[in-house]
Amino acid sequence: MDREAEDIATATGDEGKKPLRDVDRMGGFAKGLSVIEAFGRGRNRLTIAEVARLAELDRASARRCLLTLVQKGYAKTDDRYFELTPRILSLGHSYLAASLPRLVRPSLDRLADRIRESCSAAVLDGTEVVYIARSSHHRIVGAGLHPGSRLPAYCTSLGRVLLAALPEDQARELIEASERTRFTDHTLTTVKALMAELKTVREQGFAYIDQELELNSRSVAVPIVNFAGEAVAAVTVGLHVSRGSPERIRGEILEALIDMQRELAEILP
Repeated sequence: MDREAEDIATATGDEGKKPLRDVDRMGGFAKGLSVIEAFGRGRNRLTIAEVARLAELDRASARRCLLTLVQKGYAKTDDRYFELTPRILSLGHSYLAASLPRLVRPSLDRLADRIRESCSAAVLDGTEVVYIARSSHHRIVGAGLHPGSRLPAYCTSLGRVLLAALPEDQARELIEASERTRFTDHTLTTVKALMAELKTVREQGFAYIDQELELNSRSVAVPIVNFAGEAVAAVTVGLHVSRGSPERIRGEILEALIDMQRELAEILP
C-alpha cells in the first residue's frame, strides 16, 4: 500500500482502525464542523455559550469558530444570538448534486411515461435554479435544457416553489437580488407581485406559470421534500399551450406530480 493510500485507510478507520496521527489532524477544522453541527433540530439561534456546550468546546474556541463563519458569510449574528445562513447549504451541494439525480431519475422517468410529457428536476442556487435531471418525451418545450442548465428562479415554476419553501425574508432577499427581466408581457417583475405569488404557492403547494418565461409555454411544479419535510428540490412539467390547457395542468399533470412527490418523500434523505 503506498503512502497516500495508507493515509486514507488510517483516516477512514481501515487497516485495523489505526488512530489518526496528530500531524495529520486539523483541530481547528474539526472544531468548526462541531460548531456547525450544533445547529438544527429546533436549535436555529444559539448563543456562544450554547454552542460551546453543544459542540463540547470551550467558550473562546466556540466564539472564534462562530465569528469565522460570520466573516465567511455562513452565519449571521445580532451580537447575542448566532444562526446559520442559506450559504451553509453550499457545503453540502456537491453531495446533493451527486445523489439527488440518482434518486430522482427513476421517478422522473415513470412520471414522463405516465403523462407522456417531458419533466425536469432542479435545485435552487442563489437567484437561479439548476437542472439536475431531465426525462424527455416527444415534442418537448425547452429542448435545449439539460442537467446543469440554469434559469432565473423568480419567473419559473421550479424557482417559485423553491423560493416559497424558504423563510419569507430569505425569499425576499433573493427576489430583490434578481435582475427580474420582463421576458413576456405576462412576466411578474415587481417584488410586491412576486412575494404575493409566493404566498399563493406556499398555500396551495404548487406553482403554475403561464407564458411568463416564454410565449406559448406553461409549466407546473411541486417541491420535492425528504422524509424530514425539507424541500431539497423541485420537479416541473412544461408544455406547449396547445397540449397544456389550464384544466389538464391542474388536473392530470398536477395529480401525477403530487403522486411523485409522495413517493420521493419516503426515500430521500
